[in-house]
Amino acid sequence: MNASIIDAATFTELQESAGADFVAELVDTFLEETPALLNELRSARQQGDADGFRRAAHSIKSNSQTFGALGLGALARDIELQGLHPDAAVDLQAIDALQVAYADAAAALKELRDV
Repeated sequence: MNASIIDAATFTELQESAGADFVAELVDTFLEETPALLNELRSARQQGDADGFRRAAHSIKSNSQTFGALGLGALARDIELQGLHPDAAVDLQAIDALQVAYADAAAALKELRDV
């Protein structure tokens, strides 16, 4: 696992407190739900829905931090706090970066789940 993608201490602590089997289920849920949240984020940006935009970013942030995907969580936090930028291109670039970070985190979490 790449330590820069998933914080090992956070992930281990989660497994110790919730159990490895339950954490595997949580990872699966995260992997299923996050692509829809990313789509919601894009859709909210396109529709100018500031509340929906922040809500989707907040959900991604919170869920990411649960697993120790701190980089992904930080990107989502930045999007959440900034809200809709007057220039849609700025938000779309941030969402693209978030999508890449999610793909990296998803790969690392799948690896951890399957150990």
